[in-house]
Amino acid sequence: MIYDKLAKSFPALKLNLAQAGMNTTPEKFIKQSLTLSAYLSIGVTFTLSLFLYRIKKELLVLLIFILPVVYVMSFLFFMNVPKAKGKKGVKEIDKEIVFAGRFLLVELSSGVALFDAMNNVSKSYPAIGKYFQEIINRSEVGKPIDDAITEVMELTPSDNFRKLLWQIMNSLRTGADISTALESILNQISREQLLEMKNYGKKLNPMVMFYLMIAVIVPSLGVTMLSLLSSFIGLAVSFGTLLAIAIGTALIQLVFLVSIRQSRPGVGT
Repeated sequence: MIYDKLAKSFPALKLNLAQAGMNTTPEKFIKQSLTLSAYLSIGVTFTLSLFLYRIKKELLVLLIFILPVVYVMSFLFFMNVPKAKGKKGVKEIDKEIVFAGRFLLVELSSGVALFDAMNNVSKSYPAIGKYFQEIINRSEVGKPIDDAITEVMELTPSDNFRKLLWQIMNSLRTGADISTALESILNQISREQLLEMKNYGKKLNPMVMFYLMIAVIVPSLGVTMLSLLSSFIGLAVSFGTLLAIAIGTALIQLVFLVSIRQSRPGVGT
């Protein structure tokens, strides 16, 4: 089957699907992506054909080259969806990890059993809780808790959460104190998150400066200059030109806002 061959070309797809929480096989996902890409490319090509037809009929021949390009780009876009969902999951987990870890540490220090402490965490923190609930579910069917933790470690996309689970699992197997190991790794994660926020603040300053220049100052001065030129030398400024400037400015602002949001580290506030 073509789907099996394509799945071999994306060896990390199975892990990405698992970490994104998408309950499907790589073959089924590839089949779905190919179908959606076909629909999307046909829709884009049809819309573009209407546009080219109004400009010049002879340009319709370009669709022969545009259709496969749009199809391939659409397919690659859909294939990156699991990885994008995984990155979103990392931020959600990292926002809760310090608080959930401290909660777990307090529970263990109060004499609560590890199984019950993880059950309490699963009810209080939704992003991290689903992984602890998965550990509980696997343990309830007879699997040793350290083996359940090892399996769930592979499902989480967050490196920080993977470190935390590894410390718990390692303490269980070696007989070490879990509270001491948890406190150590939580302090390390807190320091790393603080460093990430400082780096984000340094990176945010030039981004804001470029945003003000490109998305605010340049469009404002540009429209002002066009108004002056239209008054002094009779330069015609149509409504379409002003509309294009407004749309372009809005798109630039949107790109900057999305970039700033995406670059923000997943740190609990």
